[in-house]
Amino acid sequence: MTRSNAREIAMHLIYEMDYHQESPQELLSQVFASGYYPRLAEESELYKDKPNAKQMGYIEGCVTGVAEHKPEIDATIERYAVGWKLGRISKVSLAVLRLAIYEILHVEDAPTGVVINEAVEIARRYEEEEKVSFINGILGSFARDLEAENKK
Repeated sequence: MTRSNAREIAMHLIYEMDYHQESPQELLSQVFASGYYPRLAEESELYKDKPNAKQMGYIEGCVTGVAEHKPEIDATIERYAVGWKLGRISKVSLAVLRLAIYEILHVEDAPTGVVINEAVEIARRYEEEEKVSFINGILGSFARDLEAENKK
């Protein structure tokens, strides 16, 4: 399994958190339980291989990190989604945006350009091109502003 696959699995779990009351840890335990994960593999190639320890740590870190920083991340999305409230953005787009913004802000070994490119690629698998462009625009604007702030 690649980091790209781990990232997409993390996005799925972040998406699921909008629909369930479980903590991130409970959700992770449920998904990676010995009987549940193989059933996911029957539905999607993405789940064909189980994550190794490093990939699992990455998935867990992203899922729990997004949950812990959700107010900050959502405020960032609202700031850059000019004219849009969170309730108008699809749950899939929100999950992609939340993961990417978390990674840009909090994952040191995730280069911003790679994060944005992979967020766009993940979005393309689940969303219409108009929404993909919306995601790309938000992340691009956010990254440019962040880079400008860091140069000060």
